[in-house]
Amino acid sequence: MSERIARFLAEQTPDTPCLVVDLDLIAAAYEALRHYLPLARIYYAVKANPAAEIVGVLNRKGASFDVASRGEIALCLGNRVAPDRLSFGNTIKKEKDIAYAYQAGVRLFAFDSAHELEKLARAAPGASVFCRILVTCDGAEWPLSRKFGCAPEMAIELLRQARDAGLDPYGISFHVGSQQTDLEQWDGAVGTAAQMFSALAEADINLRMINIGGGFPAQYSGEVPGVERYAQAVMAAITRHFGNDLPEIIIEPGRSLVGDAGVIQSEVVLIAEKGGGDDRRWVYLDAGKFNGLAETMDESIKYRIVTPGRRGSAGPVVLAGPTCDSADILYEKTEYRLPLALRVGDKIEILSAGAYTASYASVGFNGFAPIRTYCI
Repeated sequence: MSERIARFLAEQTPDTPCLVVDLDLIAAAYEALRHYLPLARIYYAVKANPAAEIVGVLNRKGASFDVASRGEIALCLGNRVAPDRLSFGNTIKKEKDIAYAYQAGVRLFAFDSAHELEKLARAAPGASVFCRILVTCDGAEWPLSRKFGCAPEMAIELLRQARDAGLDPYGISFHVGSQQTDLEQWDGAVGTAAQMFSALAEADINLRMINIGGGFPAQYSGEVPGVERYAQAVMAAITRHFGNDLPEIIIEPGRSLVGDAGVIQSEVVLIAEKGGGDDRRWVYLDAGKFNGLAETMDESIKYRIVTPGRRGSAGPVVLAGPTCDSADILYEKTEYRLPLALRVGDKIEILSAGAYTASYASVGFNGFAPIRTYCI
């Protein structure tokens, strides 16, 4: 936790649950990524955390933005982001939203199917388009396979159709999975993309861009390599498969830019025992799956948790949220241990919670308000 966040929590004592984000840490993460990947254009994945203050600071840094909806486009435009720095990266779009983006000046669009291509041809004539391909997501703690992308062979045909429909076949994208822990995953995906570049060149279609998506991690409970290792792996893959004829490179980080910049402060609502030979305490928090911690689904993302002011001997716990839904259990299979001195009313802090928390919160399930965000 940064000193700025610790000071804010101590001095302001905000109601819980809340998310506090240190904008200086986001700016530093962006600068580090730009340093280690100087050839890449960085498009921040707005869905990771759509706070206007985050969009503002990254816009001032010169970032571009990966947007997934009309709402995210309006958010960026409202914060003075130029439309030529937006990429409509969602492959599932209403035609009227494509038209809105195009009329606003957006000229870069993703697709992965024939019907999406038809919508783009009608609503965004002459736009630059890139096709997302399916790749394996082995090693990702939050996989993104199957729903997005198409087989490379299909993508080749779709990019031919894009040219014939008057669109600009600009490039290829893929995503090796969020919170990717295997540095080798980019090599196979880049190799596939390079083969597609060659195949399409034979049809006089000269692709110019490769979009490697996201995947760079935040620091959760397990150890992960530093950003420089990821950058080295990415550039090694691109130079291995493209040689000296490097394409334009786009990267769409979300988690790695904002994850470590945020802390959720929550309150212990109840501590209970179930009996029946299970000696674990059930610790219920005022933050759960429906108001900020959706990525604990299947216990995929394992946050680091600290208990300020409570130390000493610890015992096993099951962590759960406050709602009347039995799915609102955060960690039951993964071993978490908290101090035996923990009491109802104590604060707990969930670290590296700046990404995919506030943006995932429900409108107000069970009457619990979405988690409030403070950007400092």
